[in-house]
Amino acid sequence: MNQTSDVIIIGSGIIGCAAAYYLAKKGVSVMVLEAADSIGNGGSSRNGGGVRQSGRDSRELPMVMWGIKHIWPTLSEELGTDVEYTQKGNLRLGKTPSHLKILQGLTDRAVACGLDVRMIDGEEVRKINPYLSDEVLGASWCPTDGHANPLTTTLGYFKKARELGVRFITGEPVLALKKVKGKVNTVITPDGNFECDKILVAAGYETREITSSVEVDVPMRKQKIECLVTEAEPHMFDQMLGTAEADFYGHQTKHGSFVFGGSTGLEPFLASDKAAPSTSIGAACTCRGIMKYFPALSNAKIVRTWAGWLDASADGIPVIGAADGAPGLFLACGFTGHGFGIGPAAAYSIAEVMTDGTPPVNMEPFRCTRFKAKV
Repeated sequence: MNQTSDVIIIGSGIIGCAAAYYLAKKGVSVMVLEAADSIGNGGSSRNGGGVRQSGRDSRELPMVMWGIKHIWPTLSEELGTDVEYTQKGNLRLGKTPSHLKILQGLTDRAVACGLDVRMIDGEEVRKINPYLSDEVLGASWCPTDGHANPLTTTLGYFKKARELGVRFITGEPVLALKKVKGKVNTVITPDGNFECDKILVAAGYETREITSSVEVDVPMRKQKIECLVTEAEPHMFDQMLGTAEADFYGHQTKHGSFVFGGSTGLEPFLASDKAAPSTSIGAACTCRGIMKYFPALSNAKIVRTWAGWLDASADGIPVIGAADGAPGLFLACGFTGHGFGIGPAAAYSIAEVMTDGTPPVNMEPFRCTRFKAKV
Protein backbone atom coordinates (compact mmCIF):
# COMPACT_ATOMS: atom_id res chain seq x y z
CA MET A 1 0.00 0.00 0.00
CA ASN A 2 1.28 3.45 -0.95
CA GLN A 3 1.06 5.38 2.32
CA THR A 4 2.52 8.73 1.28
CA SER A 5 1.03 11.82 -0.35
CA ASP A 6 1.46 15.58 -0.38
CA VAL A 7 -1.57 16.07 1.88
CA ILE A 8 -3.53 13.78 4.15
CA ILE A 9 -7.05 14.86 5.07
CA ILE A 10 -8.70 13.27 8.10
CA GLY A 11 -12.48 13.26 7.73
CA SER A 12 -14.69 12.80 4.67
CA GLY A 13 -17.53 15.21 5.36
CA ILE A 14 -18.27 18.10 3.03
CA ILE A 15 -15.17 19.97 4.25
CA GLY A 16 -12.84 17.01 3.79
CA CYS A 17 -14.24 16.00 0.39
CA ALA A 18 -14.39 19.56 -0.93
CA ALA A 19 -10.88 20.41 0.32
CA ALA A 20 -9.59 17.24 -1.35
CA TYR A 21 -11.21 18.35 -4.62
CA TYR A 22 -9.85 21.91 -4.51
CA LEU A 23 -6.35 20.71 -3.56
CA ALA A 24 -6.36 18.09 -6.32
CA LYS A 25 -7.38 20.79 -8.83
CA LYS A 26 -4.13 22.52 -7.88
CA GLY A 27 -2.12 19.38 -8.70
CA VAL A 28 -1.63 18.30 -5.07
CA SER A 29 -1.66 14.57 -4.31
CA VAL A 30 -4.25 13.91 -1.61
CA MET A 31 -5.26 10.99 0.57
CA VAL A 32 -8.42 11.08 2.73
CA LEU A 33 -8.74 8.87 5.82
CA GLU A 34 -12.22 8.23 7.24
CA ALA A 35 -12.89 6.32 10.46
CA ALA A 36 -16.42 5.29 9.42
CA ASP A 37 -17.22 2.77 6.72
CA SER A 38 -19.01 5.36 4.59
CA ILE A 39 -18.36 8.85 3.24
CA GLY A 40 -19.99 11.85 4.93
CA ASN A 41 -21.12 9.82 7.91
CA GLY A 42 -20.98 12.76 10.36
CA GLY A 43 -22.71 16.12 10.34
CA SER A 44 -22.62 16.31 6.54
CA SER A 45 -25.40 13.71 6.36
CA ARG A 46 -27.24 14.96 9.44
CA ASN A 47 -28.29 18.54 8.81
CA GLY A 48 -31.15 20.54 7.40
CA GLY A 49 -29.42 21.64 4.20
CA GLY A 50 -29.53 25.39 4.72
CA VAL A 51 -27.32 27.54 2.48
CA ARG A 52 -27.84 30.80 4.31
CA GLN A 53 -26.15 34.05 5.16
CA SER A 54 -28.84 35.54 7.42
CA GLY A 55 -28.71 34.70 11.10
CA ARG A 56 -24.97 34.07 11.07
CA ASP A 57 -22.22 35.51 13.20
CA SER A 58 -20.92 38.57 11.35
CA ARG A 59 -17.40 37.07 11.38
CA GLU A 60 -18.63 34.25 9.11
CA LEU A 61 -20.53 36.45 6.70
CA PRO A 62 -17.77 37.43 4.24
CA MET A 63 -16.85 33.78 3.66
CA VAL A 64 -20.37 32.44 3.22
CA MET A 65 -21.37 35.45 1.08
CA TRP A 66 -18.40 34.77 -1.20
CA GLY A 67 -19.36 31.10 -1.50
CA ILE A 68 -22.99 31.86 -2.32
CA LYS A 69 -21.89 34.29 -5.03
CA HIS A 70 -19.01 32.32 -6.55
CA ILE A 71 -19.49 28.60 -5.84
CA TRP A 72 -23.06 27.51 -5.11
CA PRO A 73 -24.81 28.80 -8.28
CA THR A 74 -22.74 26.57 -10.61
CA LEU A 75 -21.82 23.75 -8.23
CA SER A 76 -24.11 21.14 -9.82
CA GLU A 77 -22.48 21.71 -13.20
CA GLU A 78 -18.97 21.73 -11.73
CA LEU A 79 -19.44 18.47 -9.83
CA GLY A 80 -21.60 16.73 -12.43
CA THR A 81 -24.10 16.03 -9.63
CA ASP A 82 -27.43 17.65 -8.88
CA VAL A 83 -26.85 19.22 -5.48
CA GLU A 84 -30.45 20.52 -5.57
CA TYR A 85 -29.36 24.08 -4.85
CA THR A 86 -32.37 26.39 -4.62
CA GLN A 87 -31.86 30.12 -4.05
CA LYS A 88 -35.35 31.37 -3.20
CA GLY A 89 -34.68 33.17 0.07
CA ASN A 90 -34.76 32.60 3.82
CA LEU A 91 -37.47 33.65 6.24
CA ARG A 92 -36.22 33.79 9.81
CA LEU A 93 -39.42 33.89 11.81
CA GLY A 94 -40.47 35.63 15.01
CA LYS A 95 -43.61 35.05 17.10
CA THR A 96 -43.00 37.43 20.03
CA PRO A 97 -41.69 40.97 20.50
CA SER A 98 -38.48 39.52 21.99
CA HIS A 99 -38.03 37.39 18.85
CA LEU A 100 -38.36 40.47 16.66
CA LYS A 101 -35.74 42.24 18.77
CA ILE A 102 -33.31 39.35 18.21
CA LEU A 103 -34.03 39.37 14.47
CA GLN A 104 -33.57 43.14 14.26
CA GLY A 105 -30.13 42.84 15.86
CA LEU A 106 -29.09 40.06 13.49
CA THR A 107 -30.39 42.07 10.54
CA ASP A 108 -28.59 45.26 11.53
CA ARG A 109 -25.25 43.44 11.90
CA ALA A 110 -25.71 41.65 8.57
CA VAL A 111 -26.62 44.85 6.73
CA ALA A 112 -23.44 46.42 8.12
CA CYS A 113 -21.53 43.60 6.37
CA GLY A 114 -23.23 44.34 3.05
CA LEU A 115 -25.88 41.60 3.09
CA ASP A 116 -29.24 42.20 1.40
CA VAL A 117 -31.56 41.38 4.33
CA ARG A 118 -34.44 43.31 5.87
CA MET A 119 -37.18 43.01 8.47
CA ILE A 120 -40.74 42.43 7.26
CA ASP A 121 -44.06 42.26 9.10
CA GLY A 122 -46.42 39.30 9.39
CA GLU A 123 -48.54 40.38 6.44
CA GLU A 124 -45.55 40.45 4.09
CA VAL A 125 -44.30 37.15 5.53
CA ARG A 126 -47.56 35.49 4.48
CA LYS A 127 -47.41 37.08 1.04
CA ILE A 128 -44.07 35.33 0.54
CA ASN A 129 -45.24 32.11 2.19
CA PRO A 130 -49.04 31.91 2.58
CA TYR A 131 -48.83 28.60 4.48
CA LEU A 132 -47.38 30.22 7.61
CA SER A 133 -49.76 30.67 10.53
CA ASP A 134 -50.99 33.95 12.00
CA GLU A 135 -48.72 33.36 15.01
CA VAL A 136 -45.80 34.73 12.99
CA LEU A 137 -45.53 38.46 13.78
CA GLY A 138 -42.60 39.19 11.50
CA ALA A 139 -39.35 37.89 10.07
CA SER A 140 -36.02 38.77 8.59
CA TRP A 141 -36.02 38.21 4.82
CA CYS A 142 -32.87 37.45 2.84
CA PRO A 143 -33.71 36.80 -0.85
CA THR A 144 -30.26 35.39 -1.72
CA ASP A 145 -30.36 32.57 0.85
CA GLY A 146 -31.42 29.04 -0.04
CA HIS A 147 -30.92 25.35 0.55
CA ALA A 148 -29.36 22.26 -1.03
CA ASN A 149 -29.06 18.51 -0.53
CA PRO A 150 -26.25 17.67 1.94
CA LEU A 151 -25.92 14.07 0.76
CA THR A 152 -25.59 14.74 -2.97
CA THR A 153 -23.34 17.76 -2.37
CA THR A 154 -20.89 15.80 -0.20
CA LEU A 155 -20.92 12.80 -2.53
CA GLY A 156 -20.55 15.09 -5.55
CA TYR A 157 -17.31 16.47 -4.13
CA PHE A 158 -16.22 12.91 -3.26
CA LYS A 159 -16.87 11.67 -6.79
CA LYS A 160 -15.11 14.60 -8.44
CA ALA A 161 -12.12 14.36 -6.10
CA ARG A 162 -11.71 10.68 -6.97
CA GLU A 163 -11.77 11.54 -10.67
CA LEU A 164 -8.81 13.84 -9.97
CA GLY A 165 -6.84 11.04 -8.31
CA VAL A 166 -7.66 11.52 -4.62
CA ARG A 167 -7.48 8.28 -2.61
CA PHE A 168 -10.22 7.70 -0.03
CA ILE A 169 -9.68 5.04 2.63
CA THR A 170 -12.72 4.30 4.80
CA GLY A 171 -12.74 2.26 7.99
CA GLU A 172 -9.38 3.85 8.87
CA PRO A 173 -9.56 5.49 12.31
CA VAL A 174 -6.71 7.80 13.26
CA LEU A 175 -5.05 6.90 16.55
CA ALA A 176 -2.60 9.80 16.73
CA LEU A 177 -0.49 12.30 14.85
CA LYS A 178 3.28 12.42 15.14
CA LYS A 179 5.93 15.09 14.83
CA VAL A 180 9.20 14.33 13.06
CA LYS A 181 11.94 16.94 13.50
CA GLY A 182 9.40 19.43 14.80
CA LYS A 183 6.90 19.03 11.94
CA VAL A 184 3.60 17.14 12.01
CA ASN A 185 3.89 14.81 9.04
CA THR A 186 2.79 11.36 10.21
CA VAL A 187 -0.68 9.88 10.78
CA ILE A 188 -0.84 6.72 12.87
CA THR A 189 -3.69 4.25 12.26
CA PRO A 190 -4.23 0.57 13.15
CA ASP A 191 -2.89 -0.30 9.69
CA GLY A 192 0.37 1.59 10.11
CA ASN A 193 1.81 5.03 9.49
CA PHE A 194 0.83 7.42 6.69
CA GLU A 195 3.34 10.14 5.80
CA CYS A 196 2.85 13.46 4.05
CA ASP A 197 3.96 17.07 3.85
CA LYS A 198 0.80 18.55 5.35
CA ILE A 199 -2.20 17.29 7.31
CA LEU A 200 -5.72 18.73 7.40
CA VAL A 201 -7.96 17.51 10.22
CA ALA A 202 -11.63 18.04 9.38
CA ALA A 203 -13.19 15.39 11.59
CA GLY A 204 -15.80 17.34 13.52
CA TYR A 205 -15.58 17.00 17.28
CA GLU A 206 -13.19 14.05 16.90
CA THR A 207 -10.65 16.60 15.66
CA ARG A 208 -10.05 17.52 19.30
CA GLU A 209 -8.86 14.05 20.34
CA ILE A 210 -6.81 13.56 17.18
CA THR A 211 -4.88 16.82 17.53
CA SER A 212 -4.35 16.41 21.27
CA SER A 213 -1.64 13.87 20.37
CA VAL A 214 0.51 16.81 19.21
CA GLU A 215 -0.66 19.15 22.00
CA VAL A 216 -3.10 21.15 19.86
CA ASP A 217 -6.52 21.81 21.33
CA VAL A 218 -9.59 23.63 20.04
CA PRO A 219 -12.20 24.25 22.76
CA MET A 220 -15.29 22.45 21.47
CA ARG A 221 -18.12 20.34 22.81
CA LYS A 222 -20.51 17.88 21.25
CA GLN A 223 -24.09 19.00 20.74
CA LYS A 224 -26.89 16.87 19.41
CA ILE A 225 -28.67 17.76 16.17
CA GLU A 226 -31.86 15.99 15.12
CA CYS A 227 -33.92 16.15 11.93
CA LEU A 228 -36.95 14.46 10.42
CA VAL A 229 -38.29 14.04 6.91
CA THR A 230 -41.92 13.75 5.87
CA GLU A 231 -43.56 11.89 3.04
CA ALA A 232 -43.69 13.74 -0.28
CA GLU A 233 -46.32 16.49 -0.41
CA PRO A 234 -47.56 18.72 -3.24
CA HIS A 235 -45.32 21.72 -3.80
CA MET A 236 -45.93 24.43 -1.18
CA PHE A 237 -42.90 26.74 -0.94
CA ASP A 238 -39.23 27.12 -1.90
CA GLN A 239 -37.84 29.24 0.95
CA MET A 240 -35.49 28.06 3.67
CA LEU A 241 -37.04 28.71 7.08
CA GLY A 242 -35.59 29.39 10.49
CA THR A 243 -36.54 31.08 13.73
CA ALA A 244 -35.19 33.88 15.90
CA GLU A 245 -34.02 31.40 18.54
CA ALA A 246 -32.67 28.90 15.95
CA ASP A 247 -34.80 26.18 17.52
CA PHE A 248 -36.70 25.23 14.36
CA TYR A 249 -35.74 25.17 10.67
CA GLY A 250 -36.60 23.40 7.45
CA HIS A 251 -37.49 23.42 3.78
CA GLN A 252 -39.33 21.46 1.13
CA THR A 253 -37.05 19.34 -1.03
CA LYS A 254 -37.03 18.88 -4.78
CA HIS A 255 -38.67 15.48 -4.19
CA GLY A 256 -41.57 17.11 -2.31
CA SER A 257 -40.78 15.87 1.16
CA PHE A 258 -40.09 18.31 3.97
CA VAL A 259 -36.90 18.26 6.02
CA PHE A 260 -37.28 19.87 9.44
CA GLY A 261 -34.96 20.13 12.39
CA GLY A 262 -35.65 21.34 15.88
CA SER A 263 -34.25 21.76 19.35
CA THR A 264 -35.66 20.74 22.72
CA GLY A 265 -33.23 22.95 24.64
CA LEU A 266 -31.72 19.89 26.30
CA GLU A 267 -29.11 19.13 23.62
CA PRO A 268 -26.11 20.66 25.49
CA PHE A 269 -26.84 18.42 28.48
CA LEU A 270 -26.93 15.04 26.77
CA ALA A 271 -24.17 12.49 27.37
CA SER A 272 -21.72 12.97 24.53
CA ASP A 273 -19.89 9.69 25.07
CA LYS A 274 -22.74 7.72 23.52
CA ALA A 275 -24.18 7.48 20.03
CA ALA A 276 -26.62 10.33 19.41
CA PRO A 277 -30.09 8.77 19.63
CA SER A 278 -33.06 9.91 17.61
CA THR A 279 -35.83 10.13 20.19
CA SER A 280 -39.56 10.66 20.44
CA ILE A 281 -38.84 13.74 22.58
CA GLY A 282 -36.93 15.48 19.80
CA ALA A 283 -39.34 14.46 17.05
CA ALA A 284 -42.38 15.48 19.10
CA CYS A 285 -40.86 18.90 19.80
CA THR A 286 -40.17 19.46 16.10
CA CYS A 287 -43.68 18.26 15.16
CA ARG A 288 -45.24 20.76 17.56
CA GLY A 289 -43.24 23.46 15.81
CA ILE A 290 -44.42 22.24 12.40
CA MET A 291 -48.07 22.32 13.44
CA LYS A 292 -47.78 25.80 14.96
CA TYR A 293 -46.00 27.28 11.96
CA PHE A 294 -47.70 25.17 9.24
CA PRO A 295 -51.15 23.93 10.20
CA ALA A 296 -51.54 22.52 6.67
CA LEU A 297 -48.86 19.94 7.49
CA SER A 298 -50.50 18.69 10.68
CA ASN A 299 -51.42 15.35 9.09
CA ALA A 300 -48.18 14.80 7.14
CA LYS A 301 -46.57 11.44 7.88
CA ILE A 302 -42.98 11.24 9.10
CA VAL A 303 -40.84 8.85 7.06
CA ARG A 304 -37.80 8.81 9.34
CA THR A 305 -35.77 10.77 11.86
CA TRP A 306 -32.02 10.91 12.37
CA ALA A 307 -29.58 12.46 14.81
CA GLY A 308 -25.88 13.14 15.19
CA TRP A 309 -23.33 15.29 16.97
CA LEU A 310 -22.18 18.71 15.83
CA ASP A 311 -18.89 20.29 16.93
CA ALA A 312 -19.79 23.45 18.84
CA SER A 313 -16.81 25.77 19.29
CA ALA A 314 -16.35 27.94 22.36
CA ASP A 315 -17.18 31.16 20.49
CA GLY A 316 -19.61 29.82 17.91
CA ILE A 317 -17.53 30.07 14.73
CA PRO A 318 -15.09 27.59 13.17
CA VAL A 319 -11.33 27.24 13.26
CA ILE A 320 -9.99 27.26 9.70
CA GLY A 321 -6.27 27.50 9.18
CA ALA A 322 -2.86 26.50 10.49
CA ALA A 323 -2.66 24.92 13.93
CA ASP A 324 -0.79 26.86 16.58
CA GLY A 325 2.67 25.51 17.39
CA ALA A 326 2.40 22.52 15.06
CA PRO A 327 4.02 23.18 11.65
CA GLY A 328 2.44 21.10 8.90
CA LEU A 329 -0.92 20.76 10.68
CA PHE A 330 -4.10 22.53 9.53
CA LEU A 331 -7.60 22.52 11.00
CA ALA A 332 -11.16 22.95 9.76
CA CYS A 333 -13.48 22.26 12.68
CA GLY A 334 -15.86 23.81 15.20
CA PHE A 335 -18.49 24.76 12.63
CA THR A 336 -21.20 24.81 15.34
CA GLY A 337 -24.03 23.63 13.11
CA HIS A 338 -23.25 26.20 10.38
CA GLY A 339 -20.92 23.98 8.37
CA PHE A 340 -22.91 22.84 5.35
CA GLY A 341 -23.74 26.16 3.71
CA ILE A 342 -20.31 27.64 4.36
CA GLY A 343 -18.57 24.33 3.58
CA PRO A 344 -17.56 24.86 -0.06
CA ALA A 345 -16.13 28.33 0.63
CA ALA A 346 -14.34 27.10 3.78
CA ALA A 347 -12.83 24.18 1.87
CA TYR A 348 -11.75 26.43 -1.00
CA SER A 349 -10.17 28.83 1.49
CA ILE A 350 -8.22 26.20 3.44
CA ALA A 351 -6.95 24.76 0.15
CA GLU A 352 -5.60 28.21 -0.70
CA VAL A 353 -3.99 28.55 2.74
CA MET A 354 -2.33 25.14 2.49
CA THR A 355 -0.83 25.89 -0.94
CA ASP A 356 0.36 29.41 -0.10
CA GLY A 357 -2.37 30.87 -2.27
CA THR A 358 -4.64 33.81 -1.58
CA PRO A 359 -7.90 33.00 0.23
CA PRO A 360 -10.91 34.96 -1.08
CA VAL A 361 -11.64 36.49 2.34
CA ASN A 362 -9.77 37.52 5.46
CA MET A 363 -8.99 34.37 7.49
CA GLU A 364 -8.01 36.20 10.67
CA PRO A 365 -11.36 35.61 12.49
CA PHE A 366 -10.90 31.83 12.15
CA ARG A 367 -7.34 31.59 13.51
CA CYS A 368 -6.59 28.89 16.06
CA THR A 369 -4.77 31.30 18.37
CA ARG A 370 -7.86 33.35 19.18
CA PHE A 371 -8.57 31.10 22.17
CA LYS A 372 -5.28 31.85 23.90
CA ALA A 373 -5.53 33.63 27.23
CA LYS A 374 -4.70 37.32 26.96
CA VAL A 375 -1.79 38.47 29.15
